[in-house]
Amino acid sequence: MKSFLKYTLATIVGFIIVNLVGMLIIIGVLSAIVASTSKDVTIKDKSVLVLTLEGEILDRAPNDPFSDLELPGFAGSKKTGLDDIISAIEKAKHEDKIKGIYLKLSNVSAGFAACEEIRSALVNFSDESDKFIYAFSETYSQKAYYLASAADKVFITPEGMLLFSGLAGEYSFYKNALEKLGVEMQIIRHGKFKAAVEPFMLDHMSDENRQQVEVYMGSIWNQVINDISNSRNISNEELNRIADMNMTFRQVDKLYALGLVDSIVYEDQMLDILREKTGTEAKKEINSHTVANMKNVPAKREGKGLARDKIAVIYAAGEINMGQATSFGSESISGPALSREIRKARQDSTIKAIVFRINSPGGSALASELIWREIKLASEEKPVVVSMGNLAASGGYYIACAADTIVANPSTITGSIGVFGMIPNTQQLFEDKLGINTEVVKTNKLSDMPSLTRRLTSEERALMQGMVENVYSTFVNHVANGRNLTYEQVDQIGQGRVWTGANALELGLVDVLGDLNDAIEIAKEMAELDYFRLEKLPKQKDPIEEMLKGFSTKMRVRAIEKELGEAAKHYYVLENMKTNSGILARMPYGFEID
Repeated sequence: MKSFLKYTLATIVGFIIVNLVGMLIIIGVLSAIVASTSKDVTIKDKSVLVLTLEGEILDRAPNDPFSDLELPGFAGSKKTGLDDIISAIEKAKHEDKIKGIYLKLSNVSAGFAACEEIRSALVNFSDESDKFIYAFSETYSQKAYYLASAADKVFITPEGMLLFSGLAGEYSFYKNALEKLGVEMQIIRHGKFKAAVEPFMLDHMSDENRQQVEVYMGSIWNQVINDISNSRNISNEELNRIADMNMTFRQVDKLYALGLVDSIVYEDQMLDILREKTGTEAKKEINSHTVANMKNVPAKREGKGLARDKIAVIYAAGEINMGQATSFGSESISGPALSREIRKARQDSTIKAIVFRINSPGGSALASELIWREIKLASEEKPVVVSMGNLAASGGYYIACAADTIVANPSTITGSIGVFGMIPNTQQLFEDKLGINTEVVKTNKLSDMPSLTRRLTSEERALMQGMVENVYSTFVNHVANGRNLTYEQVDQIGQGRVWTGANALELGLVDVLGDLNDAIEIAKEMAELDYFRLEKLPKQKDPIEEMLKGFSTKMRVRAIEKELGEAAKHYYVLENMKTNSGILARMPYGFEID
């Protein structure tokens, strides 16, 4: 009887806890939905726009109430749209009641190309208004300082820290781990620089891969140094000398002496400086606005009424695949679904031009071909301008090359014109490690090709190599036709080699260095539009639909990231490999520059 009561009580308590947690989730979701659909924000006088740039920065944040929701036992997964950040800066520039921008930065989770776009918007804000930009932090990451250097003044707290030591990239190799598991990765590729396969076939970087990484990493660093030099009036040579000293471990007095910061203050002193700058009375709270609530501030209109003519901005972010856009742990692109969006934009008579925003490492060659075809057809009917974000490489370049004009940031990673296939052989894992034997019954010679439980035969490998060569030839021909180059010219700069936007401009792979706004302006001129509105595609689901989409996957991702932390990226590499099929055109897995 005592046991019965004990278990009954435990069940009741468990039921209450589960329902309480469920109620908290529902309350949080409803609060997020209400916040996301709130009415226009009223700007108060003597305000500042506060940019903290916390969480992951995406080209376009999902309309997902869970992104800002904190659940018990789970870390938050806040995501901010780059488009929302740029829009907030633009609105602040034109709003008289906003006196300036306060950059309260620490760590910035964005690629260097995205940082370039934010920094460009900040420089434009300063150049086209008489408003201030002040930056303050206890700890500046390298990307945070890159943004902060655009400010009129850079402040740091005593005993603070500024990371400034140059770029370093990490490249993880899985060959030895797979061998211990008894898995042999069989690689078929075209392109001596096609480094996406190296983590599975080597335990170190090849000379060719190291060469290309040094080139594009050097290009990115030169861009960073040039921008900081122009804003801080410190020569490139001096900045590199300072970076060699590794400022992470230097006292703030040294930072001040070298001209990296303008003043050393505590946060309360910084707030007093902002009060003085905005004309706010002492000890009164400063009126402030964030990117989130600036979304509900009406944008400045140039004309009257709603423009009929439109420029469609079509976003393509993440790995390219043939299935639904549900890549585990990241954004992804469904080739068939995105093709339909492009087709609808082509057939819509009110859409006069298309800006195709790409932020992708590539993926399925077949899915890339489907998207390329629709971009090709669209460019025959109306102007199509590509805007490249952090990544538009391999399959990401494949889907771009048919556009009329390609715009890239100087630090965009692009090129990587090459393809490969990977087939794991798990025979040793099954037989030696797990004691599982596999027998095959087949009607024809190659009925079981490709098999995951044995090695490829020489005939099968030749067939796969032929398929890879055919896809590579198609890829190169598409680029040659789209860029007015010969096959030989593209092949010479192809071979899977990665370039920055600045490199690609010299090679003829892109036309203009610039950001999304520059691409929109080019599309406007090509379509000869005076008055138009932007339509962002694909249209986002409403918050409730987004909430219900992939709920279990989102919770699983949060649990994995909570338990594995930084190691979660390795899990995602192996997990996403399971969804890859056919010939691939993509960048290396898991390569990071910071």
